Parts: sequence; C-alpha cells; structure tokens
Amino acid sequence: SAAFFVASLIHVPLGPSSVHLVLNGLLGVLLGWVAFPAVLLALFLQAILFQFGGLTTLGVNTFNMAMPGVICFYLFGPLLRRGGPLVPIGGFLTGSVSILLSGVLVALDLALTGEGLINAAKLILVAHLPVMAIEGIITAFILSFLRRVKPEMLEVAR
Repeated sequence: SAAFFVASLIHVPLGPSSVHLVLNGLLGVLLGWVAFPAVLLALFLQAILFQFGGLTTLGVNTFNMAMPGVICFYLFGPLLRRGGPLVPIGGFLTGSVSILLSGVLVALDLALTGEGLINAAKLILVAHLPVMAIEGIITAFILSFLRRVKPEMLEVAR
C-alpha cells in the first residue's frame, strides 16, 4: 500500500484522468488477491488527504488498479518464483502489462461513459505507453533485487 501510495502521488493531469507510476504489477505479484484491499486503502488515503481520485470513483479506480496486478500475479508469478535469469524479463513484463491493462480499463470506463470522452480515452492509452516502459524497468529492478536479497517475499502470495 505504501509503495503504491507514494508512487502514484506524483502524477501528470491529463484530461479527465492522470498519468503516473503505479507499481500495481509489483503489488499484485507480491500480494495476489490482497492487492485489492491494499489499493483500496492507498486510494482512500489519497482521496482524503490530497483530494486525488475522489471517493465517488473509489470502487472503479480500485478495480482498474488492482485487477491488472492480480492478472500479472497469475501470468508472471510462477516465472518470478522460479528465479534464474528470467526474473528481470518477468519483472519488466509485470510492470508493463499491469500498466497496459490499467490504461485499457480506464479508457474503457471513459469510452463507455459517453461518446464525448472517446478522444480522452484514446489520449489516456497513448499517454500510458511511456509509463509502461518506465514502470517495467522499475519493476524489473525491484523484483530482481528482491529475488537476490529476500526471495521469500516472492513466495508470500503463493
């Protein structure tokens, strides 16, 4: 929750949404389904303390951020737990795919809200492309580090 909270505090407003680091793939790989209450808590605190997101969108934002992390838990968790030289690749994919899925979910939310927000949905998807790369690199480094110094952390959610 703390990593998610801090990473997403630094954001760039973009139309009806914002672009920022999330670390939801990392959260998902480490926590599995427990990523949902962790994300909910962090988003709630951001809404209360900094007026980011808001209480009325808390449910949809929690789903949009936590579900991609849980999907990455199932997709890349076994690869990361196995260890070896594929950990950085699995970490990069975890970070990138989680952001891609979150961007797609946010874009779908906007597009399904009304025809007037379809251009904003497209903009959100395009804006998430550089974030995917950055998040992938950061997640790869973090998971490689954890695999070396505290490999049992990757076993917690098993």
